[in-house]
Amino acid sequence: MGDLFSLEGKVSLVTGGNGGIGKGLADGFAMKGSAVVIAARDVDKTAEAVADIKKRFGVKASGIAMDVADPASIKAGIKKALDEYGRIDVLANNAGINIRKMPQDYAVEEWDKIIDINIRGAFLCSQAVYPAMKKQGKGKIINTGSMTSLIGLGKAVPYGVSKMGILSMTYSMALAWARDHIYVNCILPGWIDTPLTKTARRDFPGLTEFVEQRTPMGRWGEPADFMGIAAFLASDASDFITGEYIRVDGGFAQHGNTVSFT
Repeated sequence: MGDLFSLEGKVSLVTGGNGGIGKGLADGFAMKGSAVVIAARDVDKTAEAVADIKKRFGVKASGIAMDVADPASIKAGIKKALDEYGRIDVLANNAGINIRKMPQDYAVEEWDKIIDINIRGAFLCSQAVYPAMKKQGKGKIINTGSMTSLIGLGKAVPYGVSKMGILSMTYSMALAWARDHIYVNCILPGWIDTPLTKTARRDFPGLTEFVEQRTPMGRWGEPADFMGIAAFLASDASDFITGEYIRVDGGFAQHGNTVSFT
């Protein structure tokens, strides 16, 4: 038996993969030999991420301009990846946004934007890769949820709804596509040091200390903490795991949520 964790010869596409958790996932795929496609809106930032992956891991990598809020952009991006590589073995649905407000203060447009990017975009990307994965006889889909997939946050109602939806979508797609050998799983990040959480720390004084005190491992997570879980869920090592979620939170959720930032 060969290396169960090898991704040699595979192609992995990561939405929102040019920074933060998405870049950690992309690095994890590249670390085990997968070619990587970064699909994101910021072309310059994507080019930097692609160059970094090539330099550090020596794999083939490329970028695609994709807006997951735009169905036409998704279809065009997936087609471009398939035209270039001939296959997509792994899809990481990672693109997402958050707008923090009290529930009564959201505009309808803000609600729609969060839902369109965070959940509808992931659904449409999964739909778009399904024919190729079925034809190949196998595929792995990894959805990025959140601790709000399990708990509430007072100033993140639409975000939490979208991330609970990601978890439900994971369960349902795993059931629907199991006989096609398409595995669908979800990662639930805790408090991770990314551009999104930098704004949270600005908005919520004391959040840095709260996270460090409440996380049993005593620190914020880093994008690199997602390399291992990415490699595992993308590889043959996870071939009897589908419809599952895995928390990557340093034990935060297990420790309890007795203090709430609203």
